[in-house]
Order: sequence, then C-alpha cells, then structure tokens
Amino acid sequence: MTQAPTPLNIAPEPADENLWLEDIHGEAAMAWVRERNARTDSALLTPGYAALEASVLEVLDSKDRIPMVSKRGDWYYNFWRDETNPRGLWRRTSWESYLGESPDWQILLDVDALCEAEDAQWLWAGASLLRPAPGQEYRRAMVALSPDGGDAVAYREFDLPTRSFVEGGFDLPAAKTRLSWRDADTLYVGTDTGEGSMTTSSYPAATRVLRRGESLADLTVKEPLFAVPVDHLSGGVSHSSTPGFERDVAYDVLDFFNSRSYLRVGDDWVHIDVPDSMNVSLHHQWLLLRPRNDWALDGAVHAAGTLLAIELAAFLAGSRDLRTVFAPTSAQSLQSWSWTQDYLLLNLLADVSSKILVLNPAADWAVQELDACPPLHSVDAYAVDSEDATAGNDYWLIATGFLTPSTVYRGTLPAGLGTHATGTPVAPATLVREAPSFFTAEKYSVEQHFAVSADGTRVPYFQVGPKDLRLDGANPTLLSGYGGFEVSRTPAYSGTVGRTWLDRGGVYVVANIRGGGEYGPSWHTAALQENRHRAYDDFAAVARDLSARGVASPAHLGCAGGSNGGLLVGNMLTHYPTLFGAVSCGVPLLDMRRYTKLSAGASWMAEYGDPDVPEQWEFIKTFSPYHLLRSDVQYPATFIWTATSDDRVGPVQARKMAARMEAMGIDVWFHEALEGGHAGAGNNEQAARLHTASHEFLWRALTGGL
Repeated sequence: MTQAPTPLNIAPEPADENLWLEDIHGEAAMAWVRERNARTDSALLTPGYAALEASVLEVLDSKDRIPMVSKRGDWYYNFWRDETNPRGLWRRTSWESYLGESPDWQILLDVDALCEAEDAQWLWAGASLLRPAPGQEYRRAMVALSPDGGDAVAYREFDLPTRSFVEGGFDLPAAKTRLSWRDADTLYVGTDTGEGSMTTSSYPAATRVLRRGESLADLTVKEPLFAVPVDHLSGGVSHSSTPGFERDVAYDVLDFFNSRSYLRVGDDWVHIDVPDSMNVSLHHQWLLLRPRNDWALDGAVHAAGTLLAIELAAFLAGSRDLRTVFAPTSAQSLQSWSWTQDYLLLNLLADVSSKILVLNPAADWAVQELDACPPLHSVDAYAVDSEDATAGNDYWLIATGFLTPSTVYRGTLPAGLGTHATGTPVAPATLVREAPSFFTAEKYSVEQHFAVSADGTRVPYFQVGPKDLRLDGANPTLLSGYGGFEVSRTPAYSGTVGRTWLDRGGVYVVANIRGGGEYGPSWHTAALQENRHRAYDDFAAVARDLSARGVASPAHLGCAGGSNGGLLVGNMLTHYPTLFGAVSCGVPLLDMRRYTKLSAGASWMAEYGDPDVPEQWEFIKTFSPYHLLRSDVQYPATFIWTATSDDRVGPVQARKMAARMEAMGIDVWFHEALEGGHAGAGNNEQAARLHTASHEFLWRALTGGL
C-alpha cells in the first residue's frame, strides 16, 4: 500500500485581505492604483511644487554633467540622457575629443528614435562588447533593451562600424537573460526556455550554447553546458578572452552570499575548492579570495574581509600557500579592487572615508598608498584598460563628497612601484572633468558623528547642514539609510538633494548602520536574519542622537529609504513611530510573509530568512511591517511609492501596505509609476518627479505644511 506523503511543516500564513492587489496588471488592481495616483497628484502638484521639480530636472538634464566613459580599444563609450534625448543616446568618442569642452560624439544608437521607429517604449539596459583579436577593432556588441525598465531585457546584436543592428544576427526576447560572448559566432546564454530553465528566484538556472543562425527555439532542445538546481539563486557561464588566459568559468550562486565557481578543463567543470561563502576572483594567473566569514585553514585563521592571493595553477595543483595582501582592522575594510596591467588597486574605507592602496605582485606584493583621498570623501580608483599595451597601468580616479561635485582624474602608475626602499613616487593624477555645483555648498559643513546602539555598538553617521546650524531641535532633518546586502553608504554629491533639501534650510543625514558593508562582511552579517533588529536599533540610535544633540526633534525628523531601505523605514514606522514626524518608503519590501513568493523575493532568503519555516517565521514576523500595524498607534505621516514594472521587489507589497493603512484609518500617500523598474524612473523627467515628490512630502510634513 502506498503511504501518504508526510505534510510539510510550513508556517501558517496570516489572513490577507489584499491578495487581489498581487495581480500586478489586473484591471481592479490598476484601477486602485490610478485612483491613489490621482489623489496624491492632486495634493502634491501645487505651483510651488512644479517649480521645485523643474529645478531638479534642470540638474538631471544639465549638459554640464560629467559624461562618464568606459574605454574599449581606441574609443570611449558613454550613455547619455537629457531634455532632447529623454530615453538616451549610446555614443563614443576619441580620447583627444573627450578632453575637449565639447567632445565630438559618434552616435551609435538613438533610443528615442528606435522607439519611434518601432512604436515601442524601450529603455537602455547596457551593452556587452565582443573583445576582438589582438590588433583588431571592436566590431560587435549585444545591446540590452528593457521594454519597461524592469530587469527583464531583450538582447540584439549590434554592429559598431555601421552603427546598426545586425540583420539576421543574435536576437533574444525580453527575459532575465545572462549571456557572454564565446567568440564572434557563439554566445553562452542563460534565459527562459521553459520548465527548469529558470530558478525559483526568477534567474537563469541553465546555460546553453547559442550559435550564429540559431534561435531561441533551438536552445530549448539543447543539453545545458552548465546547470544548477532551480532552488538556487542563479547559475551561468562566462568566457574570458584575455590573450594567454582564455577560459570558461561557471558559477553556481546558491544564495546572495554563497556560491561555487568552476573552471572548465576539457569537457569537465573543476570546482575551485573553497568555502561557499568565499568571494572568488580570477585575473590572469592570479586567484584572489575574500572570505565572508573567518576561515580556518592549515592551522591559520583568515579573518572575514581579508584578501588572499595565490597563483591559480598552484591552487589547482593542491597548494594552499596563500598570501595575505590585505588584512582588515576594526576601522578599515576592503570595498573593491581592480587590476591594471602590473598592479592591484584596493579601494578601502577607514571609518567610512576612502583610502587607496597600490600593490605590486612582482615585488612580493609591496604596498604603497595613493595620496588622493581627502577626509569624509569617497574616492574610487580602477583600471582604464588593463589590456592596452600603451595605457595598461592607467587608472581612473573618481572623487566626490557631500559638498564636492564629482571629479574625474586619470593617472598612470609608474614602473617598479615598491621595488625601491624609499618607494617610487606616484605623480598626481590629471584632472579630466569636474561636474558643476548646483547649490551653494559654501554655506554648509559636513560632520561625522557616532551614535551608540542598543547593544553598545558605535554607529557612524554623516551630517550635512548649515555652518551656523542652531541646535534647537527645530531643523527639518532627513535621515537616510539602507542597512543590507553589504552595501556601503558613502559620501556623494547630489545636486538634487542640495536643491530640494539643503537650500530650503534642511539638514541631510546618512546613517552607516549594520547590515551594510562599511566595516566589511562582519558589519553585514551582524544584522542577518534573526539579528535583523540590530540594523533597526542602529538607525533608531542615530535618530535619538540627532534629537539629543539638538539637530532635530521627532516632529522635525523624517526618514527615507528604498528597496531594503524601504523595509528599514517600514520598521521605523511600525517599531519607532514616536521618533519620526514623517516616513518616505520606496519600492519596498513590507510583507515579509509572502516576499519569497513575489517577483525575485526568493533570492533574498539568505538575508532575511525563509518565512515558510516556522522557526524562521517567528523572527521574520517581528520585522514584517505589513503585519505590525496597530489600530491604537499614532503613526507619522507616510508616503509609499513604487513602480508597476519593478520585477525585482515588485509593486504589490507597497500596494498592500497602503491599502491596509487606509482601511485602518491611517493617513498615507501612495504613488505608483507605470514604468522605470526597480529604480522607479525610466527617464530624467520621471526621476525628477520621484525625487521631488518624496522630498516635498517630507518637507511639508516636517514643517507643518502637509
């Protein structure tokens, strides 16, 4: 007799009266959205608001912005949006022209013209160029176009010399596709080809070989080159065509913080045998490893956030003679790295201010600091083009600060760094471009303070405000945060924040709470899953410190966050309503019981936990704002905004939260953009609306004008 299967132990799902709003494009749901949009627009769109939004659009459309470029061969590529080209231009120029005040741009693709010709609403999503043979020019690219601003994109093959799409070339319909050029006639493609091709997180599970002349239908009958279980986050294959180091690398991403890397040897995939939590990076002959957790190996313990190096061939042969090239401290962490032809550039944070090191592997990994980082600024260095025979040791230096417009420099690292006892001096990088200032920065100062969280942890935060700030608790203050996925919040110039907040007399604050990456992996893991409230305790501690110092008081303190930051401020709303006078909550996670079933939510279980597991739902429900609303609580003024086309978090959690708040008699503003994806905006006009609406709502709420 066949035995009945044992029932799964799944946590009970609370009653949800708003499930109908999960039908993203359903007629009833969209009617609900349009009604709330009209209501919000009616309250928001005053003549004063229109002028403020126009000033923001002026910043976003300014032709004096820096056109950031990436070098490929002899050309410097850029994507540009402005008033005349709202959907943008993909273009390129020469280095000599780029150095001039008005570069002579060669237009490769006019997205607005493409939309008109095809009666479509394409949004630019990037391009992947095929590396040519040595001495040859770049000729082909796969151009990604989003139909609505979401993560699903269509790919088309593009010919660079003729500046046109290739007739009969590679053409893939919109999906969450991952691809890599193998050669001029071959792609490695992971895309939606039916059952089993995509993970439950909505990303590719199987990668197949697509040859010229084949279509998507041909992929469906092919055996995968590499595949991962559908309950993993994603999988894929990339090809490196660097001369002398050509190779295929496959990756199996188990979750956001655990993955496995494989090197193709003949017909086999050879696992690079390190813990799943290891960050693995290959460059030429080198294997770099960065553990996310303390790693015990051969009697030694490599701390989380350490950077280790070894030659790949030696590692595959069994050697574990790893060289520590960076060791973190309690104040200093590694954020990113980049290889030039001969050197390794390390971008660090020291108490959230930038520091840059140059390492020379040929000189026993000798280290020299790049003197280019003023305090309380963000400065990043990365290679211009490590494969260029004449500019292989050139690097970009991008510097910015809350009151310092972004500046681009280009420098060259000299031969022999670290080979002399006194150190080889590095000539200052040359100024290439400097962005204009869009507000009166001279009136303001930047300060760094530390709040003390509930468990005694010191939490840094930046404060930007008038030099003559009165500490009377009456300053309209905007507190911004994120606190997740090891994302660091660093100083950055924003002309729009200057115009919509600082120049109106406000104070702007950025909190560096746990869950982020400001102090390396341990700062992030300290606030994972059952410890999530540490991030919220940290943010609340900063709010209290602002009040204790007299910068603001709860009636004049607002908070804002998007995505995971939306979950953060959602928890401020439900756990700490007395600390704030207003909350702006964008493209948020809010329903943590059903987040894994919505859009790409299943991919974030490593961060938050699995609500279907009863033991995990017990702690997840304590930071699920949708389930924490109470009828006997006085909540601060709230604005929830999202986008219909967001296929990452999705719009339904924002909708349901607003609907439940309305039903409970809680005052809430709601707006849903119809395109723009997770960014909530597909062009500068939409971005100006989104930014200005959030800040105007907060300003009115904190100054008594709501």
